[in-house]
Amino acid sequence: MIFSAARRYYLLLFMLGLGWPQTGRAQTVARFTISGTVRGGRGETLPGASVAVPALNTGTAADSLGHYSLSLPAGHHQLVIAFIGYQQITREVNLKKNERLSLNMEESGNELGEVVVEGSVTLEQKLKTTQMGVEHLSIKEAKLLPALFGEVDILKTLQLKPGVQSGGEGTSGLFVRGGSADQNLVLLDNTVVYNPNHLFGLFSVFNSDAVQSVDLYKSGFPAQFGGRLSSVVDVKLREGDRQHYVATGGVGLISSRLTYEGPINKGKGSFIVSGRRTYFDIFTRALNKANEGKEDYSPIPDYYFYDFNAKANYTLGEKDQVFLTGYLGRDIFGFSSPNGFKFSFQWGNTIGSLRWNHTFSPKLFVNTTVSVSDYKYTLTNQLANVFNFNLGSQITDYTGRTDFEYTPNDRHQIKLGAMLTQHRFGVGRLSASTGDGRLDIGSDVHYYGLDGGVYASDNYKATDKLQLEGGLRLTGFRSGTDQYGGLEPRAAARYALNDKTSFKLNYAMMYQYVHLVTNSGASLPTDIWYPSRLSVKPQQSQQVSGGASFLLGGGKYLLTNELYYKWGRNQVDFRDGAQLFVNPDLDQEFIFGKSWAYGNELYLEKKTGKTTGWIGYTLAWSWRNFQPQNGTNGVNGGRDFHPNYDRRHNLTVVVLHQLNTRINLTASFIYTSGNLTTLPLGRFGVQDIPGSSVGIDPRPVPVYPDRNSYRLIPYHRLDLGVVYKIGVRRDQDLTLSIYNAYNRRNAYFVFFDTVRDKATGRTTGFQAKQVSLFPVIPSLTYNFRF
Repeated sequence: MIFSAARRYYLLLFMLGLGWPQTGRAQTVARFTISGTVRGGRGETLPGASVAVPALNTGTAADSLGHYSLSLPAGHHQLVIAFIGYQQITREVNLKKNERLSLNMEESGNELGEVVVEGSVTLEQKLKTTQMGVEHLSIKEAKLLPALFGEVDILKTLQLKPGVQSGGEGTSGLFVRGGSADQNLVLLDNTVVYNPNHLFGLFSVFNSDAVQSVDLYKSGFPAQFGGRLSSVVDVKLREGDRQHYVATGGVGLISSRLTYEGPINKGKGSFIVSGRRTYFDIFTRALNKANEGKEDYSPIPDYYFYDFNAKANYTLGEKDQVFLTGYLGRDIFGFSSPNGFKFSFQWGNTIGSLRWNHTFSPKLFVNTTVSVSDYKYTLTNQLANVFNFNLGSQITDYTGRTDFEYTPNDRHQIKLGAMLTQHRFGVGRLSASTGDGRLDIGSDVHYYGLDGGVYASDNYKATDKLQLEGGLRLTGFRSGTDQYGGLEPRAAARYALNDKTSFKLNYAMMYQYVHLVTNSGASLPTDIWYPSRLSVKPQQSQQVSGGASFLLGGGKYLLTNELYYKWGRNQVDFRDGAQLFVNPDLDQEFIFGKSWAYGNELYLEKKTGKTTGWIGYTLAWSWRNFQPQNGTNGVNGGRDFHPNYDRRHNLTVVVLHQLNTRINLTASFIYTSGNLTTLPLGRFGVQDIPGSSVGIDPRPVPVYPDRNSYRLIPYHRLDLGVVYKIGVRRDQDLTLSIYNAYNRRNAYFVFFDTVRDKATGRTTGFQAKQVSLFPVIPSLTYNFRF
């Protein structure tokens, strides 16, 4: 069995890793390890904080949990701890044995620290890591940028990074390096989020007040991640203030937010609870009530969404800490007509996780997590007491995982782990009934799947100039009697030409065992997740990338240039006329093909000073090919084609400027090639044959060219923002955002309108018309902290 082999493989790698010998240096002086956690003034961990010993020209960065480990010779040393936006501190240590030293940093008294574009790591650390295609984003960065309706959205902020495309005007969907929307692994505190969108994709489910940071991996995926092909979006929630009870929130154009946080048991732990709700429905219900009973009045549908985040952590002892995370979010859309017809559509995620962190020694610690993730939608139609119709779908995951991190010396950082997930796929639930009982039918199609994996990786510092990282992930999937598995090698290398220049190479293979059943280019709430089974094989992709990084201007700027090539097989599409809902034979509706994508990403960023921001440019191609199969003609007749989100050029410019201690100015500009679409070349048909008594359908038949052969006009938009701090402590602000400042009428889609002769009413032709979604939209948000 795959999992028995995986267990033996994992244990072997673990034993080898713990016994990995030091090489290349004679050990003439005893060495000890100093480790601990870096926290901010509120008690929250600071991922990416730098812990260095300048005299030895060595150091490290805190990981995503704020934990650091540094191997040093015995004796006196001076540690320097730094993190953007916080006061630098120094600590004198005299190492005679392994020691644990936790560090607390205070926020900088310089007001500039509040407006710095702050990521998880500094530019110098990004230069030195082996990782490529990684974007680090803190919530402070996202909150400074102008936003649609004033609603801060971290996924929209990620769309401003090179290699990331949006699904359309105003949407928060991500299409990364030629991959589709379902090929992104979205994690909230290590738990999968299956639908990260509110309002049909216009906003993400992540409340900015509850989020600490976001990491986006586009290539060179670490071995601990798996299950998707294109990217990993790793979202970490805040832990809460360990020192004071604090309330924060905001009142915006379409929603309001409230967050409360504070210590538990005199600072041994902390908690944070955060809620957000829109209020479209308050206005629509009032308007409908005011117009109730009026002739020819059509009620306006009700819509609102809400989400709730909660997190708590508690220190059990010097070596143990536990974390509890919860999320609940729902979108609710409803409509009632005067004739008794009612329509209701609800969808959303429910997530919970419990994590235990244990430190065995300064060199070895482990995180063990159990979690549940549930996504479902329900669509209900009711006509008085005459007829009821319900349709729904659901996916539920129960996951357990363990992740070890072992640092035997200053040259090796070893990570090992294993995970197992039980899936339940409710791919179609249908019920229909009549009030008189003459009709009462129901159907529930569901499957189960078992998804497992083990991994091992080592980040090895071969020399001061050469750093290597190798990893291997063994995965397996079983649904019924069908099972699949495979090895996923990962490799990365960095060579430092000098302190300001480095070159990097990455390779990764990924398998994806779950598939999103959709007949649209965008992710919709009614899309269905489906397992690999029978003839539905897992998708696979491989990616190789290479690039160079340069620190410029005395370390103020980082310039990177990355080239990538990605190819995949068993990519999923559906035969024409496929029945996707409540179909027990859905396997027969799939067709499979190959994909490939390549491009170049150029990126310049600046993180310090009064003016910060970045410029990104991407030149990219994406292709698909589906040959005839299963009695079909394939897609596009078996010829190569571009998916609709293929965009040749993508330019983003983001600028943030501190005018003074109270006023911050922000701007973002986007220019991309237009979306691809399929439009008819013409129409043919027989109108009226004189003298004929035979009824002939006069409607013209459209003639279509190859799929996605027409590109819409280029998309460009300028957003502006002003943040004005108020209050004695400047802990409140008014944020003005102007979306689409010069009122660009970007194409959302194109349709054809019939042109008729005014005298005869006969059809004389067809005219293409463009639909635009958002004009210039100003919004004002009040944010507070008490």
